[in-house]
Amino acid sequence: MNPTRRSFLKAGTGAVVASVFGFDLKTAYAESRELKIARTTETRSTCPYCSVSCGIIIHTIGDKAKNVTAQVVHVEGDPDHPINRGTLCPKGSSLMQDILNDRRLLKPQVRRPGSDHWEDIGWDQAYNEIARHIKTTRDATFVATDAQGRTVNRCESIAWNGGCTDTNEFNFLAVKTMRSLGVVFLENQARV
Repeated sequence: MNPTRRSFLKAGTGAVVASVFGFDLKTAYAESRELKIARTTETRSTCPYCSVSCGIIIHTIGDKAKNVTAQVVHVEGDPDHPINRGTLCPKGSSLMQDILNDRRLLKPQVRRPGSDHWEDIGWDQAYNEIARHIKTTRDATFVATDAQGRTVNRCESIAWNGGCTDTNEFNFLAVKTMRSLGVVFLENQARV
């Protein structure tokens, strides 16, 4: 048999190529069927991108030893999830690249007024600064009564937007906290 360049490229499946060159690919095919997720741990989660809340399965590999972070090797849609039934949009399909991105932020950063760069800060410092800004803003803009003298007790200069991956318990606490501050502009991404 004299294969042409075109027939070689059209073969594609490997069976024709194997017969053309006279070697057996059964062993190679059998090895390729071993899935990269064969020895992984499946963790079900929710895609963080939009309000659809598609179900995903994150496959990690690791020995589950203390202080060892498991490595993500695959992310796919959850076929048992009632919303997406295993399908993912392009953003959801790219989750693994987001998880393993070397530019992913892992600690809080702040860009001070007038600065041209971001600086790393600790979590305690971030919490304290956020709390201070909230208190300052609320104290400066709190409205106790409206123009007719009715008690309203509201803060219209702070807004809260919840995410679609937040749990009901988290959303309950967040709404109670915001309402206790007088925040009236509450929204949730799942309604968008």
